[in-house]
Amino acid sequence: MDSSPILMVSSAFLPTGSLIESLIHISHEVSSVDSKLPLLQARNVAKLTRKIKLLSSLFEDIRELNGPLPPSSILCLNELYTVIRKAKVLIQECKDGSCLWNVLQSEFMSKQFHVLVKEMGMALDILPLSLINITPDVREQVELLHKQIKRVDAFLDPVEFQRREEILKLMSNNNENKYKNKRISDSKKQIEKIMCGIGLKNHADYEEEILKLEGEARKQAGTGGLIVVSNINNLISLVSYSKSMIFGDAKYDEKIISKLDHEAVVKRSASLSRDFDPSPSTSQSIILHIPDEFRCPISLDLMKDPVIVASGHTYDRSPITQWINSGHHTCPKSGQKLIHMALIPNYALKCLIRQWREENNIPLTSEMRSSSEERSTSKRKEMENSVDHISASKAAIDSVKLTAEFLVGKLATGSPDTQRQAAYQLRLLAKTGMINRRLISEAGAIPFLVTLLSSHDPQIQENAVTALLNLSIFDNNKVLIMAAGAIDNIIDILQSGKTMEAKENAAAAIFSLSMIDDCKITIGARPRAIPALVGLLREGTSVGKRDAATALFNLAIYNANKANVVIAGAVPLLIELLMDDTAGITDDALAVLALLSGNLEGLEEIKKNRTMVPLLVDLLRFGSAKGKENAVTLLLGLCKNGGEELTRRLILHPHSIPSLQKVISDGSLKARRRGEALLKLLNRLCFQSSHSSSQNSSQNSSHNSLERQYEPSK
Repeated sequence: MDSSPILMVSSAFLPTGSLIESLIHISHEVSSVDSKLPLLQARNVAKLTRKIKLLSSLFEDIRELNGPLPPSSILCLNELYTVIRKAKVLIQECKDGSCLWNVLQSEFMSKQFHVLVKEMGMALDILPLSLINITPDVREQVELLHKQIKRVDAFLDPVEFQRREEILKLMSNNNENKYKNKRISDSKKQIEKIMCGIGLKNHADYEEEILKLEGEARKQAGTGGLIVVSNINNLISLVSYSKSMIFGDAKYDEKIISKLDHEAVVKRSASLSRDFDPSPSTSQSIILHIPDEFRCPISLDLMKDPVIVASGHTYDRSPITQWINSGHHTCPKSGQKLIHMALIPNYALKCLIRQWREENNIPLTSEMRSSSEERSTSKRKEMENSVDHISASKAAIDSVKLTAEFLVGKLATGSPDTQRQAAYQLRLLAKTGMINRRLISEAGAIPFLVTLLSSHDPQIQENAVTALLNLSIFDNNKVLIMAAGAIDNIIDILQSGKTMEAKENAAAAIFSLSMIDDCKITIGARPRAIPALVGLLREGTSVGKRDAATALFNLAIYNANKANVVIAGAVPLLIELLMDDTAGITDDALAVLALLSGNLEGLEEIKKNRTMVPLLVDLLRFGSAKGKENAVTLLLGLCKNGGEELTRRLILHPHSIPSLQKVISDGSLKARRRGEALLKLLNRLCFQSSHSSSQNSSQNSSHNSLERQYEPSK
């Protein structure tokens, strides 16, 4: 057993008046949900809030005693804060999200609750209760809670499962009968009972549910897959029909709804992002009348350059850049961990904002800019003065440095159990900011973590690769990790890691490291790297497939790697993922395919799949802005090099030309240019075919005339 003295850190490392207060505040916020549980996931919400309520007693005890704490307790409290914040977001989603969509997602959401409880248990694993001066009652409560968490299983409410089956049956009947132009066979009373069971009781509830579903459709476009968006649109159709049948709503009169086919409903939802109807505003009240959809969630100003982060949420470029540069790697709105830090321009929203400003005669005046700057400054000060769990003050930096050195010492000389705990604590410490990542590397952690990558202990291996992933977010550390010879060990874990999470984080580490151009070359030159990523693309979880796709995209930016990605068999898998609604990585898969289409072998492989043309046309119609851009890029490459047969198939598709025209009018600059080039190519082929047909007709006519001229008389 390791007998090294326990390191006590200064109170500057633990901001007693901030972290503990934040934990108490957020715990009380979540616990208060007990008074009014959501209709869906009520049991899971109640169980989770009870656990958080028990933890709030621990936090209050720590506040009252106000003594120094060991490093592992501080890291544990930070991790518990993250878990409770995630719990708050998930519970809010259960309360405020679409009832119908949440019913269909009941199994997935139940698993999310289970994951949060397990994360809470992992945080409590490193809580040294024996070293914290708390009351015996609270100590006993926390120990009991820890034991309960170890035994807990995921819970799926059978009542919600039954409701899910009823909704799926209604959706199926609704679609079948709509195509046949018949009435839904279920009686009004039965539909009303089912809808009432999930919380839709009056006209306003139905209106609100439609708005929530429309919002979910926008959120899922490009990430959830075409089938998911189609399912949501089916739900919108079902709610609209049910509302008209139960309340006799003229807007959705039964005669009109019965004539709506499925395609029309999908088209309606696909155009939602263009259907804003902001009220007119005067020059004196510009700020007050900006639609909420056009405001940045951080600065609350009208967005000038909207960008999408990895979680799917949109922010103005400047505020989200400041957020990321300050060391955060979570989505400010959802609290979700960002799997990459790329900011993708939201061209569709930018176009809408521009149109709205033109329609309302609102230029970007100096008055508007000054007001925006004033609020941005205020928001920035608020962020700077907000709760920061590990302060950037000199005293705190010294404490982090001391803690990092202490933990590195444990990595170097400790027993396997000690190394496991030290690696986990470094993993947590590396999550909290750029300064921490720099200090950990300066303490000499990277070489020891690289050594632990080859450990036979699954948890040591997982903690080591995840700690290196977190450290690699700091650019200087990328070079140090590569120089320490980590890449071969990371590929080993990617190929045959002890846990799936270790494999996923190995893929994410390769993505992070390959942000540097030289690393793209080095990693791509490893013969096992790309096949291992393709293997994860085939066999991984949804998270693993996304990590693998983003890593392959980064590597394929370097031309020499494209052929290796194709040879490894990535193309058929990526095409499968375009149609897989459970994977949720439509845009990621499409982006890699668009990149590979610039390679001759890649283009030939893509051409082999006969479903590509209709699939890409569907993505042109219903995909995200980025998805449409990549879809038109792929179609242009296929038509240029795919011969007349493929181009004719595109021309004959009934939705290809209207979809292209829509992209040319509404798409991004890149999408418009490529759409115009593709349309010219299709027009040229049509002209050549028409000209060739007329020539053949003329030749046949001349030939017949000559035959009659020289025909012998009878």
